[in-house]
Amino acid sequence: MAELHVIGQIDCAYGFPEKDLFCKWGGAWRLIEGTAEGQTQVDCPTVGDKAYFCHPIDLHFATKGLQGWPKIHLQVWHYDWVGQNNLYGYGFCHIPTSSGHHDIEIAIWRPVGSLIDHISATFVGGGPHLRKTDIVYSPNDRFFLQTEKALISLV
Repeated sequence: MAELHVIGQIDCAYGFPEKDLFCKWGGAWRLIEGTAEGQTQVDCPTVGDKAYFCHPIDLHFATKGLQGWPKIHLQVWHYDWVGQNNLYGYGFCHIPTSSGHHDIEIAIWRPVGSLIDHISATFVGGGPHLRKTDIVYSPNDRFFLQTEKALISLV
């Protein structure tokens, strides 16, 4: 049985139009130890546009075959002044196959809704979400979606 240990952190997110950001994450393989999914704290930076999380991740995965290398699924959210959580976007990265220190930038994207969705998001908050987040990993399925870049998160 192949095993994989991942020790790292979700460091920061930058370039987003609003501050007060937090991240949620999840994984792929069968988890032996660690937290399979979770959420960082909300960072409310007063200077600059980087939201620092410095949130530790310690995972231990196992599999019977090496098909489908594990990946980290990341969602960036915004906590607005009304107290609502609004999704800024989705992203993922494959866990590096070599040991050592790795700085990974994850491109964050989000689906583009209709004009009515945009107007609703402006006045009520929220925005378009994916019903099934498995589409984040599949470029063939994502090809049919209209998306926009929502910037970068560093893991």
